[in-house]
Amino acid sequence: MNKDNLDNNTDKVIRFIDVTKSFMGREGRHVVLDGVNFSVPRGKTTVIAGGSGQGKSVTLKLILGLMSQDSGHVLVDGQDVSRLRGESLRRLRTKFGVLFQGAALFDSLTVYENVALPLRERIRLKGHEIQERVMSTLNDLELAGHENKYPAQLSGGMKKRVGLARALQLDPQIVLFDEPTTGLDPLMTSEIYDMFSRNQDHIGYTAVIVSHDIPKVFTLADQIVILNKGEIDVFSTPDEIQHSAKPYIQEFYEMTMNHDNSHDGNRVT
Repeated sequence: MNKDNLDNNTDKVIRFIDVTKSFMGREGRHVVLDGVNFSVPRGKTTVIAGGSGQGKSVTLKLILGLMSQDSGHVLVDGQDVSRLRGESLRRLRTKFGVLFQGAALFDSLTVYENVALPLRERIRLKGHEIQERVMSTLNDLELAGHENKYPAQLSGGMKKRVGLARALQLDPQIVLFDEPTTGLDPLMTSEIYDMFSRNQDHIGYTAVIVSHDIPKVFTLADQIVILNKGEIDVFSTPDEIQHSAKPYIQEFYEMTMNHDNSHDGNRVT
């Protein structure tokens, strides 16, 4: 594609244009993304779903510039991520907050110290300014009173909250969530999703959520991207998935419904 055609569409904060990514394995080359095209709307929540090994986490790494595509373009605010190096790439990454799968907290640091870390590393603020920002975020995420605890003293859900608090410290325009409810029970998962929804509505960042927790995670979605054997399908609502004519989408939908029903039977009412 001609560089002149890589325009900055202000309504789409992230754009994948003819993106291909593959890896060499024991059985030959495995194509994860095969010329895919999709966009992430600004200020909305996009959920990326699909089976294991279908390229969900790879997609996040391409967005962050942690790996490069084989061909095509990944644009963030009109900038081609794979062409950025050094300071230019570092500046682009300041647009992002990331909530990692296991929250990735430092065990030797308190909740307060974990959340304050990005402020101390990346920008110059006085001690009282850092304290005000950290405590404000902890209050918003219902973590006030836990700031002096260590990760080992926290529940799984609280660790996720602390991870999100840290991800939000630099006022990111985009927040990436990598399997944010892994290891949580259904009740805690619902509480975390409610928190995500309230937080995103309040702050207005663009959210990209990679998750296996289907169909519950779809309740957050303004857009759903399903990856399957290198191809993608994009839907605006879960109902659109149900009415897709593609056999593998129908199989995916039936699998999600069976998964949901199996958990329903274990709920305490």
